[in-house]
Amino acid sequence: METLNFITPTLAEDIATRFGTPAYVYDERSLRLAAEALLDFPNAYGLTARYAIKASPNAAILKLFDRLGLQFDASSGFECERAFRAGINPEKISLSSQEFPENFASLHKKGIHFNACSLLQIERFGQLFPGRELGLRFNPGLGSGSANRTNTGGPTASFGIWHEQSAEARGLAQKFDLTINLIHTHIGSGSDPAVWQRAADLSLDIVRQFPQARALNLGGGFKVGRMPDESTTDLSAIGQPVCEAFIRLFEETGRKIHLEVEPGTYLLANAGALLASVQDIVETGQKGYKFLKLDTGMNDILRPSLYGAQHPIIILPRRKTGQTGSYVVVGHCCETGDLLTPQPGQPELLASRELDEAAVGDLCVVEGTGAYCSSMSASNYNSFPQSPEVILQENGPPLLIRKRQTLDQMLDNEV
Repeated sequence: METLNFITPTLAEDIATRFGTPAYVYDERSLRLAAEALLDFPNAYGLTARYAIKASPNAAILKLFDRLGLQFDASSGFECERAFRAGINPEKISLSSQEFPENFASLHKKGIHFNACSLLQIERFGQLFPGRELGLRFNPGLGSGSANRTNTGGPTASFGIWHEQSAEARGLAQKFDLTINLIHTHIGSGSDPAVWQRAADLSLDIVRQFPQARALNLGGGFKVGRMPDESTTDLSAIGQPVCEAFIRLFEETGRKIHLEVEPGTYLLANAGALLASVQDIVETGQKGYKFLKLDTGMNDILRPSLYGAQHPIIILPRRKTGQTGSYVVVGHCCETGDLLTPQPGQPELLASRELDEAAVGDLCVVEGTGAYCSSMSASNYNSFPQSPEVILQENGPPLLIRKRQTLDQMLDNEV
């Protein structure tokens, strides 16, 4: 059976009593340790460690990482604005966006850094700010990920300028007198040191084509082991060959390239959990399944339905029987795909889990939900409200950092 990460049964009861279920819970100590580990990422000529805001944009998390020395990666103009409101210095924010923001001029004038992710974005930036510095995000032709949906490089990914179009990018930069100061790539989620070394080599080949570039951002995508049989990326193991590649470039060209990385999952995934309650148990006969229904679902955690992602699920029985049961765990949305225990990588297929025998009213902890859960959900589906967020302070009681949404708030924009 899985064991609890940072939530104890007593703490779970306290949080449920004070804030209700479902509720996202983050552990400040785990967040701090992950940030400190990232800041030790091997590098040859300097490091900027950024947090990918899209993993969870709550202001309390942004402020914590800011105090710990991280900078920030934004994926939209709106994420930049959220960071501003959290008190983040715009100069600590790097924007790489699929969509060129309508208010880009005002964002850039505040001091954010920008990485153009297409040839059109270079042109639009140049028209607004000729003669300025600009980063370029390239697709290096290599991808990595547990599924196509987590692969952000290679010919199946739309992210960045295709590496074979570097000459066109240089031409546009010259047209608008732009200084290309940074090259950015991102291959997706994975932890294979050989893949990271290959990605670094391909990315440095692009850096060679832009002699004014002073930095290379290799993105994030460091795999985190949520399940007991999964491994977590060893940052030293993947970072050392990358560091050596930077040194080889210096020996060849005399250029000392600054390294940037920008993970979300690595910093947050196992520092968060979703506390829920068992609200029903149903069976579908001898050849069917026993379904454990929670008071949460795809409106709070979409990853299993979207990717077939696996999360530890732990029942906290109020009456311990010492027995276990085989359950398919599902959510409360009226949707067959609202499934928390799919087969690995197969979101449409059911898988049973052997869990402590459950009863209606028992608490349940879904772990590994710190990243891409609160921020990436089927929000308000079936008109369920957004769940509250709580942080377990290192030196203080659990602190509410987002209230539970009300129905009035949900309907506020209807006219």
